Amino acid sequence: MTLIQRLRVLGCKLFGAALMLWVPINSYAQIMPTVNVGQVQRLENFPSKFVDARHVDIWLPDGYSPAKHYNVLYMHDGQGLFDASTTWNKQAWNVHTAIDKLVKQGRIGDTIVVGVWNNGKFRRTEYFPQKYLGFVTPIKRNQFIQAELAGTPLSDRYLQFLVQELKPYIDTHFSTYPDRAHTFMMGSSMGGLISIYAISEYPDVFGGVAALSTHWIGGPVNNTELPLAAFSYLQQHLASPENHRIYMDHGTRGLDAFYAPSQGFVDAIFKERGYTEAQMKSIVIDGADHNERDWSARLEVPLVFLLGGGQR
Repeated sequence: MTLIQRLRVLGCKLFGAALMLWVPINSYAQIMPTVNVGQVQRLENFPSKFVDARHVDIWLPDGYSPAKHYNVLYMHDGQGLFDASTTWNKQAWNVHTAIDKLVKQGRIGDTIVVGVWNNGKFRRTEYFPQKYLGFVTPIKRNQFIQAELAGTPLSDRYLQFLVQELKPYIDTHFSTYPDRAHTFMMGSSMGGLISIYAISEYPDVFGGVAALSTHWIGGPVNNTELPLAAFSYLQQHLASPENHRIYMDHGTRGLDAFYAPSQGFVDAIFKERGYTEAQMKSIVIDGADHNERDWSARLEVPLVFLLGGGQR
């Protein structure tokens, strides 16, 4: 049985499960996050010709200096990164404390974090990789676009915003290494999908991405084609392993419990495309759930995988 045939068998099994609901992080938290290391600067309502304006929270480490250069880690769902007291579920990634610890230990290089706020109810519209839909039948594609993407997929425009507008601003106004080898992305769930899509669409921009609890099943619409479309896209468009690192994981509880079959096929695709253990890491965290608390608990692993190494 070929890989694609196995993928189709998976699709029939996967979407036989009950409908699953996703509650997106919304954009109500207007209070500046408080951090115990470094500082957060906010770009309020950063404008774009591609997508709606939104806040961008930038974390700078203690001792930030224009005399030095820094890696840049772009992270989705930026309102949930730094301060649990300002988030909808009172949980946060606490990425600043993880980076501060790892830099002091000499395990990663100096890094700033660019936390890009999601667009509330249009989060899925911007995060679902729209070119996946080229591998879906017209009927299913139209159903999904209307039901889940508010009638208009926006992921390509969201990536244009990041690459053509936000990144040039960050590289101009902060002391960054602007090249691919020092530019990274991280996200969870739908944020994981858009991160792997980003490195595939812009392999000359991003040197590595981390996708935690990647939502390969696509959405709550009961269908057999979305995960298969993702796999077909990756077989044709996944960034080459040369000069790239990709980290993926999932837990075993909550929504994460549905991800193992899809992730297994994704891992096979990566290996077929020539990825080695040095270029791709895919792990399962037993007992981990689909929330910021558990993503924070394992955050050091993807950070070291992406940002470790002498050149970083």
